[in-house]
Amino acid sequence: MYLQIKKLIIIIIMIFFSNVSFAKYEKIFFDYDIETINGKKISLNEYNNKVILLVNTASYCGFTKQYDGLQKLYDNYKSKGLIVLGVPSNTFNQEKKSEKDIKEFCEVNFNISFPMTSIYEVTGENSHDIYKWAKINHGKSAVPKWNFHKILINKQGKIEDTFSSFTKPNSNKIISKIEALLN
Repeated sequence: MYLQIKKLIIIIIMIFFSNVSFAKYEKIFFDYDIETINGKKISLNEYNNKVILLVNTASYCGFTKQYDGLQKLYDNYKSKGLIVLGVPSNTFNQEKKSEKDIKEFCEVNFNISFPMTSIYEVTGENSHDIYKWAKINHGKSAVPKWNFHKILINKQGKIEDTFSSFTKPNSNKIISKIEALLN
């Protein structure tokens, strides 16, 4: 009897403290719109049936060099269906003030060709709806703790995994997940 109670308590604790979200997915990623860095509103449905690596970026961050890895990832896998989507954000006070300056910075310093959005908040009440959606459907691990947080979205428009700022774009962890989703 004592062992059964102990097991039950452990299970309850695991459920209570786990970061697993029981996603309902009333909407999927492709149901949203976003504005590009050039000011054009696009439907994310344009990326339907693609694998998306959503990354909140910042020009003045210690992780800014990850732009190189993100571009290489995009170059290596875009023909197979990967979209890297950069979301400039000043949530952590490390981004330039205008889309024009961000675009120039990315092109001149990193030769970025993957899609970039306008500047958006990525945490809290003022965050873009896709970040609110990510939190609702995947829990705390989908909420950026810092710049260059990565959210991997599968071809069905649902969150597959999340990666901290410390996980480099060319890590085996990210590449193996992307390759599995693309196949």
